[in-house]
Amino acid sequence: MERPFIAALLLVGLIIGSGVGSSYARARRGWNDYQTAKKTVPGARRAAWLLIKVVSTKIGVIILLLVGAVAYAAVGGEDRDTPSAPNPSVTPQDRPAR
Repeated sequence: MERPFIAALLLVGLIIGSGVGSSYARARRGWNDYQTAKKTVPGARRAAWLLIKVVSTKIGVIILLLVGAVAYAAVGGEDRDTPSAPNPSVTPQDRPAR
């Protein structure tokens, strides 16, 4: 009578032990993954800020070039020392003779 009782207790212990063991293994893997991610975050953050600085610098240079081009076009774009003389035009009062 004692053997079936001990066998049942052993079976219940095995079932509970396997459940607890698998939960512990899952928690340990999660903890290791968390520690790995925690160590990589500062490096990833530094890399992200570096990329943001590079992109913002390129955008700033492009904006400065565009502003310079607009200012150059607004001034006229040509460097003349003296203005050119106007071309003579025909007035309507000077009619050709027939």
